[in-house]
Amino acid sequence: MTINLGGVEKKMGLALSGGGFRAAAFHLGVMRKLQSLGLFSCLDLLSCVSGGSIAGAFVALKWGSPTVLDELEHYLATRSIAVSSVIGGILDPFESRLDKLAKSYDRDLFKGARLSALRAGPRVYINATNLSTGNLFFFVAGGAGPEEMGEHELGVVPGPEFSLARAVAASSAFPPVFPPLRLESPEYAPAAPVDYVTLADGGVYDNMGVNPALRKRNALDYLIVSDGGKPFANVAQPTESSALVLKAALDIMMEQIRGLEFDRMEHRHLAAVGPKPMWFSIDSTVGQAQDGDAQYASSIATNLAALNASERAVLIRHGGALVESRIRGYAPELLQRSGPP
Repeated sequence: MTINLGGVEKKMGLALSGGGFRAAAFHLGVMRKLQSLGLFSCLDLLSCVSGGSIAGAFVALKWGSPTVLDELEHYLATRSIAVSSVIGGILDPFESRLDKLAKSYDRDLFKGARLSALRAGPRVYINATNLSTGNLFFFVAGGAGPEEMGEHELGVVPGPEFSLARAVAASSAFPPVFPPLRLESPEYAPAAPVDYVTLADGGVYDNMGVNPALRKRNALDYLIVSDGGKPFANVAQPTESSALVLKAALDIMMEQIRGLEFDRMEHRHLAAVGPKPMWFSIDSTVGQAQDGDAQYASSIATNLAALNASERAVLIRHGGALVESRIRGYAPELLQRSGPP
């Protein structure tokens, strides 16, 4: 799946941020534009978080299908799962809200697929946060590599039979709406002596999914980062409610991490130890197709509610315009490559 530039094979990755269905539709626009530029099938790696995991895992499962992006848009237009999952989990004494969320993903997207079903596509990381250690916890498959799950401190174990829907549910289990996913032995039995771990939304650790894409083992030459998360907004009347302060504090910390990750990518590339980065955020006006696209796209809620036609149109157009702008500005050689599209 590499890109041939002057007879040299180069590897390209795409990081898909969290941000609910809004981010998923934004990423859909990015992928459609990459497809029209002949670059989509060249991707070697997808690193996904939360809403990005919904889009990335589904596309990877149906890699090569000519209708997969249209099917993803149909899903985002016709499903609203957050409310039903929350209410169902509260009323059902036998299943949690997260169980309901995973079953919804499985019914509508993944149809019982396991991590092993991703073997035909690029290497895919579905990222969650391990509340037991504070580390990134990943489910990884595809790219002719083994299916694995785990993290650097506790260890990594084989995971070919792990449910794809549960992995995506863990990655998108944003607190406090959804409880974390609990993994016990033998489902996750690392060398470290732990009874169980609990996994929450990957955005708590890294909402852009940058970390796996910078690992030496993946050795990328180019990294596109599609940031569809909610940018921190200045407010004239900041909250004084103790209940809302926690949410505001989390938003501030995520904004700080977002900025640090951008700096990290730039400095690693300048030091010749990382891929050439091309990043863009949903609030960017540089490269937008129409005036007001960035403002409107950023105003859409980051939940798991169905998106109407105008919301989808702007998000898809905006994501596509931004990725093309960054490629033409920072890596025009990708559009002049030789080799298969």
